[in-house]
Amino acid sequence: MTAVEREEMDYDVVIVGAGPAGLSAAIRLKQLDADLDVVVLEKGSEVGAHILSGAVLDPCGLDALIPDWKAKGAPITVPVKKDNFYMMGEAGQIRMPNAMMPPLMNNHGNYIVSMGNVCRWMAEQAEELGVEIFPGMACSELIYGDEGQVKGVVAGEFGKNADGTEGPAYEPGMVLNGKYVFLSEGVRGSLSKQVIAKYDLAKGSDVPKFGLGMKEIWEIDPEKHREGTVTHTMGWPLGGNAGGGSFIYHLDNNQVYVGFVVHLNYKNPYLFPYMEFQRFKHHPMVAELLKGGKRIAYGARAITEGGYQSIPKTAFPGGALLGCSAGLVNVPRIKGNHNAMLSGKLAAEKAFEAIAEGRSGDTLESYHSDLKSGPIGKDLKRVRNVKPLWSKFGLTTSLLVGGADMWLNNLFGWSPLNLRHGKTDAASTRKAKKYKPIDYPKPDGKLSFDRLTNVSFSMTNHEESQPAHLQLTDPSVPIGVNLPQFAEPAERYCPAGVYEVIHEDGKDPRFQINFQNCVHCKTCDIKDPSQNITWVTPQGGDGPNYPNM
Repeated sequence: MTAVEREEMDYDVVIVGAGPAGLSAAIRLKQLDADLDVVVLEKGSEVGAHILSGAVLDPCGLDALIPDWKAKGAPITVPVKKDNFYMMGEAGQIRMPNAMMPPLMNNHGNYIVSMGNVCRWMAEQAEELGVEIFPGMACSELIYGDEGQVKGVVAGEFGKNADGTEGPAYEPGMVLNGKYVFLSEGVRGSLSKQVIAKYDLAKGSDVPKFGLGMKEIWEIDPEKHREGTVTHTMGWPLGGNAGGGSFIYHLDNNQVYVGFVVHLNYKNPYLFPYMEFQRFKHHPMVAELLKGGKRIAYGARAITEGGYQSIPKTAFPGGALLGCSAGLVNVPRIKGNHNAMLSGKLAAEKAFEAIAEGRSGDTLESYHSDLKSGPIGKDLKRVRNVKPLWSKFGLTTSLLVGGADMWLNNLFGWSPLNLRHGKTDAASTRKAKKYKPIDYPKPDGKLSFDRLTNVSFSMTNHEESQPAHLQLTDPSVPIGVNLPQFAEPAERYCPAGVYEVIHEDGKDPRFQINFQNCVHCKTCDIKDPSQNITWVTPQGGDGPNYPNM
């Protein structure tokens, strides 16, 4: 087999991913030196197409990067006016007093935003500074230098047949080389996963932890709309089956974001996160809000939940991990965009210093140390015990002990606890024989919807002739191992209905992958109990096309 010949382009810094971290890095680099050659490669069809976040934005990251963002017309115009916290039961709810919450949980000064639209605006700012941004360019491969350092990426490979061979319209893509390569792919990025393994970046860190976040945008009755209201809930319908909760954010134009997060360390393989979300909307408080409204968009993505103790080493030979590729989400605050921006800014400053000194391809050691000791590390360290407390002892204990722990950290910058997570989310899944199947109510088509109908509201599309981007290490495992031992949970943990076990009369069951439905959430790569599924990038431009997520 002959080697593929590709054109090459050289840059000072190559950035993979046009999310808040990657765009912040690009902007900061050009602020520091307008002559630096900086390129951002984005797998979505446009900037923002694959961005899904709650989102209540803490503007501290943007304040540090673009202090005059208001004057520049940033789409950040809905300040939080009211915070609500509820403990839910099946028939009612109890509001938790705001005074009980540590100050870090206060959303005063934050904004309800579409992070997709914020990223579109940030891309405009970057391009005005001279950054080259190429959407629809999935990065499928890393290029290594003679000394083992990352020196570039392959981007824009198109036209492979389903079996991986070159089709008639095959385009080999290009090699984009950089003195430094920044990976800002979001949660469980395919290149980031490779880099973490190759350089053993997770050595000494706790296991990574994740949640699955699902979100719908609703247009509701104007009389029920309360612009600037933020509501978070815990409890029903998850109860003791899983950790997690919901968010309801009232933005402008009579729209609300309705979201649901399920921690992926749940034990029961019969748990169906998507159906838990749909059931949640039938709670009397939520149903009353949504009654008479209409759902206009849907999406899902994994969320990093490991926090401070799970951050891998973020600098490697030739590059750095930014944002969710490094796992910088503050779990109790349900916020990571501010840390993503700060990480991009910090990495840019370290690369600028190195390039100015004539360096390239080395490890930006001070990026990692400053990330852990600076504002990002401080933000995450003070909440480091909340997630492991929830995982080990459940909701009630985590509320009491975790709340006290956050208060101690807030008041004194100290806590006697320094807990670890334990098992990975995949290893947390128990055998199906220990549980009974869960009977979920059938969606009514008004408040709740079946998965495939909802996926159509994510505007997801994949070219069907390409190789499946969901790869099985051993094709026999789903039917031979996961089905008899775990009731094949892929049928349920996927929020897009990608995986099916097909039962036909007189035939053995078979495992089917409907990769065309994939919304790129990466849950399968995380939760599969046999760790047999690897998510890789499809060809550029494919996947969801989120409008205002």
